Amino acid sequence: MITITDNAASKVGELIEAEGEEGLALRVAVRPGGCSGFSYDMFFDADIADDDLISKAGAVSVVVDPSSAKMLTGATLDYADGLQGAGFSIDNPNAKSSCGCGDSFS
Repeated sequence: MITITDNAASKVGELIEAEGEEGLALRVAVRPGGCSGFSYDMFFDADIADDDLISKAGAVSVVVDPSSAKMLTGATLDYADGLQGAGFSIDNPNAKSSCGCGDSFS
């Protein structure tokens, strides 16, 4: 399943705390779409299904549905904040190619 770096876990923890809602987890999913075929979807979710895969990164829970988990095995979620801007990125060894904007993959 997906690995989350310390930087990403820290930022996700801050964002969840700012939401002020108990029981939120970071859901990472792969959806059809984008210019290369698939795109990543990340959002906070309190509705965890019985077949969801859950991993912990510090105090943060990361939830992935079974079909997305197949495409995210070995992937790493990171967060960077620098001169070029701030944001999350996913390094996915399963992606054969990605689009120029970096938002979708195949």
